[in-house]
Amino acid sequence: MNPTETKFPQESFTEMNEIVLPNDTNTLNNLMGGKMLHWMDICAAIAAQKHSNRIVVTASVDSVSFKESIRLGDVVTLYANVTRSFNSSMEVFIEVFARSIPRGETIKSNEAYYTFVALDSRNKPVIVPKIEPQSDVEKEKFEGALRRRQVRLILAGKMKPSDANELKNLFV
Repeated sequence: MNPTETKFPQESFTEMNEIVLPNDTNTLNNLMGGKMLHWMDICAAIAAQKHSNRIVVTASVDSVSFKESIRLGDVVTLYANVTRSFNSSMEVFIEVFARSIPRGETIKSNEAYYTFVALDSRNKPVIVPKIEPQSDVEKEKFEGALRRRQVRLILAGKMKPSDANELKNLFV
């Protein structure tokens, strides 16, 4: 998928580039997963901060998938955007692509959903602006965000499965 086709709102869209150096790799000369998660967290946090105009903290990371290895020397491009905001939290979708310049190949390597909470000057959660999806892709991600949120809350013990109405509607 080409990230420019998703037509995310430009106010929170974030693009970040990194190059994989020897210190970023494991013994197979592949990018270490922890380094990838670090870059993803930074890129997603920037998108959340741009949307909320606040400092944000990571609340959860879920649905991380590692589809393809990223090699030493590859240029990594991360794309992130807020898919939905709730009260003080925001869900951010992030995609990761790796480009081998010598081979002229680009692959999609990773994607994930991160959740951030916006904070005020006293480090207390603060209300964030709502999202109004425009494109079909935005609407699909927006609608799915409520179900993903309910799964996160159930797994964290903050919601009873019986209260997850959006999830129950999938099976009724």
